[in-house]
Amino acid sequence: MSESTFPFGEAEDPRGDLRFRTIPDLLSWASESYGEAEALVDGDLRLSFTELAHEVDRCARGLLATGIEAGDRVAIWAPNCAEWVIGALGALRAGASIVTLNTRYKGSEAAYVLNRSRARVLLSVRGFLGLDFPATLAGEDLPALERLVILRGEAEGASPASAISLEDLLSLGDAVAPMRSIERAASIEPDAICDLVFTSGTTGNPKGAMTTHAQTLRTFATWASIVGLAPGDRYLVVNPFFHTFGYKAGLLASLMAGATVIPEPVFDVDAVLATIERESVSVLPGPPTLYQSILARDDIDFSKLASLRLAVTGAAVVPVELVIAMREKLSFKTVLTAYGLTESCGVVTMCRPSDKPETIATTSGRAIPDLEVRIVDLEGNECPRGNAGEVVVRGYAVMPGYFEDAEATAETIDAGGWLHTGDVATMDEDGNLVITDRIKDMFVTGGFNAYPAEIEACLRQHPGIGAIAVIGMPDERMGELGLAVVVPAREASNALASEILGFAREQMANFKVPRAVAFVQELPVNASGKVLKRVLREQFAKGELPALDARGEQVR
Repeated sequence: MSESTFPFGEAEDPRGDLRFRTIPDLLSWASESYGEAEALVDGDLRLSFTELAHEVDRCARGLLATGIEAGDRVAIWAPNCAEWVIGALGALRAGASIVTLNTRYKGSEAAYVLNRSRARVLLSVRGFLGLDFPATLAGEDLPALERLVILRGEAEGASPASAISLEDLLSLGDAVAPMRSIERAASIEPDAICDLVFTSGTTGNPKGAMTTHAQTLRTFATWASIVGLAPGDRYLVVNPFFHTFGYKAGLLASLMAGATVIPEPVFDVDAVLATIERESVSVLPGPPTLYQSILARDDIDFSKLASLRLAVTGAAVVPVELVIAMREKLSFKTVLTAYGLTESCGVVTMCRPSDKPETIATTSGRAIPDLEVRIVDLEGNECPRGNAGEVVVRGYAVMPGYFEDAEATAETIDAGGWLHTGDVATMDEDGNLVITDRIKDMFVTGGFNAYPAEIEACLRQHPGIGAIAVIGMPDERMGELGLAVVVPAREASNALASEILGFAREQMANFKVPRAVAFVQELPVNASGKVLKRVLREQFAKGELPALDARGEQVR
């Protein structure tokens, strides 16, 4: 790894929006600036920045050949891989907004997002890691979807019948004059929407948070500068590309810094360790569970991980001991924590490299430049330092709104431009946030946000459930796991608990599936009939909610 620093100097806010008008402009700049240096490594595939720009342009021209217009939506449903990178950047160069689909979605969940976004093209995979995402869409009504592009796997036999392979798409692009993609890319404005990242709220209905090219570029140039991402860094992207962190803090930040992107499709300790050694990985961000899983192994020669230098984590409580172990055993020179949400382009606060281990472990850092962060009470008044309240954010990183959902946007961003996060925190005298609770009852499992209202809406379809409330229960490895507190519609039993959890596994992504079921005669409610989940959490903590897992064994 080069000893040089982030190429735009030491400023915390290097104004990536001014340096690059749009993401396609960023890729062109990276191609000119870093040339034959490795940009993307995926197994035997190795592309330089120049070669990556060429393949992306072919993809963009292929999409133009299919009729993609500026502002159309192109969805991507695939694990981390080189084709995801080429497809996403190609769609952006063609003037489209990309819609990222969670690889843990079931067919019905993906269909909802495809229909809600009215995506015209879906880029997906068949047979990669044993997955055939398009097959799960069989029987779904997708009136807006015109074409399926198979990034990996056989296009033949895929549905819809208009399916083509990525190679077919690139061949279509070869027949399109290069000037067409140049003109389309030049026509994209900085305030154009570059992506819709769907997130769920308390209503249980996924909503597409929109972000623009300009705010994305500014946010992640700032992120890259603060963490010290540098030319020659080799960045193992374990965080999924469908999430803001993998796609933007991984792919886009690396394009800015001249770092090599190494996509990891799934987190497997042995595979990750082998890649770190083989590729001399220097940057490895991820949730705390990633590092805990590595440190828990007693058969690792830590000297083989000496190339590691930079880690960025968050999304759960980070023990001080973990930060120290990451530095002493895993060779990380820099370990940082951060806080953000999809609606704020993924970043709100960050620790700085000079912060003490206690600050990094016990806080989520302070606001990035030119973002205002406050802690407010129920009336919207700013709380004194140290007092708990809701985190609100204002500034350039706040989304323009949810896609075609003015009502939900107004509920989230107030008339003063403040984004209400729904997270409860305190702020110390230095401006560092300590997240203490979630107003919306969301819980984080293994780095993924799980939304109880969405899970509850699905499970209410089970005939054995009379009423239900889902809460998060602490878990040392995953941060939190879901607990379904159920008023049964028939006799409570181990068999019913197993049946409910099996139903959940069939209907939703695995990170949403509750770990256990607790049966109760009634749910605690307030005067207006709202379930008091705080009471349920207290009852579980006291051992007053016996919970059964899928094997009928009690969970505590």
